[in-house]
Amino acid sequence: MSRIAVLGAGAWGTALALSLARRGGHQILLWSHSPALADQLSEAGENLPYLPGFTLPVDIHVTSDLPRAIFEADILLCVTPSQHLRGVLTHIAPLLTRGQIILSASKGIEETSFLRMSQVVASVTSATRNPFAVLSGPSFAQEVAAGMPTAVVVASEVPQVAQTIQRDFTSPSLRVYTNEDVPGVELGGSLKNVIALAAGVAIGLNLGHNSSAALITRGIAEMTRLAVACGGRRQTLAGLSGAGDLILTCTGSLSRNRAVGIELGRGRQLPDIIAGLNGKVAEGVRSTAAALGLAARYAVEMPITEQVDAILHHNKSPKEAIRELMARPGRDE
Repeated sequence: MSRIAVLGAGAWGTALALSLARRGGHQILLWSHSPALADQLSEAGENLPYLPGFTLPVDIHVTSDLPRAIFEADILLCVTPSQHLRGVLTHIAPLLTRGQIILSASKGIEETSFLRMSQVVASVTSATRNPFAVLSGPSFAQEVAAGMPTAVVVASEVPQVAQTIQRDFTSPSLRVYTNEDVPGVELGGSLKNVIALAAGVAIGLNLGHNSSAALITRGIAEMTRLAVACGGRRQTLAGLSGAGDLILTCTGSLSRNRAVGIELGRGRQLPDIIAGLNGKVAEGVRSTAAALGLAARYAVEMPITEQVDAILHHNKSPKEAIRELMARPGRDE
């Protein structure tokens, strides 16, 4: 039996806690940064703000006490928004023990440093050098919570760590593959959110299915260029954390990044769209500029990401952004 601390009680953290509880055989503690949300989860047995409609079993223990959450945990499953991961880990770093596995399910790139989540973890936990793994793949929280069949991938530079996560997380409804390509899996999960924003813009502009297919296809090429430059493997981006997650996020109606893109395409302003998310996070909004910063560091061309950033942060017209993408000079595929 493993003791698993789920750090982050949003939709994805709650869904993973439910999946682990359904599997059985673990001690599960769900941490919320908000005492009010922790109280609500304990009293109502349901995550009303982020994942309504799913009852938390009594063996999921809820707390807002972070030291208590990680005490004697074998696995720390980090499901915070990517921009908050450093703060959470900095708070608990003095309490970590060397053998605790840190498993990141946060899909993003740190804004100011352009670091992947594994690099953020390494910079904060250098004293203990905790084993690290990343969990990614096509997985809407609502469907995982409902027990619908889902396949994900866990990557670690240490095969035994990935195998431990595979063993502890696999269930009849969650199939876990292993991989050693941490940069590829991380960047696939992060960059697909940016491309999903672009796909949403095309939908909001009523540009038809051809444009969406083109954005998805050229998006995977763009993602792959950066991942390979950062040490990832091309074949990883053709797998669950790349093409799989990209297809889901660009086409699925439950995708927040796609939904934000649709509203941008319809002419709404970003602050109004974000306010309408009611505290939920569309990771692509904050990862786009970081992705461009990382691409500049490695001299990688990312035209779709550039246009998404111009729409998000420089008031560029979505129509003009699409026009410029179509007017780029011809090239080999």
